[in-house]
Amino acid sequence: MTKVALLAGGDYSPPKGDFDVYIGIDRGALRLLENGFALDWAVGDFDSISSDELAKLKSSGAIIHQSPTEKDDTDTELALKLLFKAYPLAQATIFGAFGGRIDHFLSNVFLPSDPELQPFMSQIHLANETNVISYFPAGEHTFRAHPEMDYLAFMTDEETELTILGAKYELTAANYFKKKIYSSNEAVGKPISLTVPSGYVIVIESKD
Repeated sequence: MTKVALLAGGDYSPPKGDFDVYIGIDRGALRLLENGFALDWAVGDFDSISSDELAKLKSSGAIIHQSPTEKDDTDTELALKLLFKAYPLAQATIFGAFGGRIDHFLSNVFLPSDPELQPFMSQIHLANETNVISYFPAGEHTFRAHPEMDYLAFMTDEETELTILGAKYELTAANYFKKKIYSSNEAVGKPISLTVPSGYVIVIESKD
């Protein structure tokens, strides 16, 4: 399994953990270099950096995947598609995915809505110092929350009767109520079980 850190161009959040591959997305590539991280790939149209900064990336030894400015994918979507083509089993953690433009932020949150990324959704995580976002496709799943995170939230991408067991506030057929996002839940030190009949569920772990 290849562990990959991707740094996007939102609010700067340095990669934390041990990774085999470092990918900078647009301005994120420059930030990796400037902060002493490895840079294996640089991906994007690089419209947010100057020509001198782009030349710096090209002289770094990184593999450059430069795309046209006008394209169907965001730079982050493009980076993930290139990644999973090269490393189909990669575990991808995206830093710098929050903040900045709201449309980019929402595109990052709903990455699995892209049909080409849906098969890899369980391999994608978004992270900063206070939040981790993970994805689970339709079916039954069990996971353990990160112990340093205080709160849990669950959001489905479509109308479906989500079941949550093992959290402080459980959601079952007996007490089901419809909401787009079930926020301010908490882990209680045991595995959490999710059942999502269709679509997918976004799990957000947070701390203040």
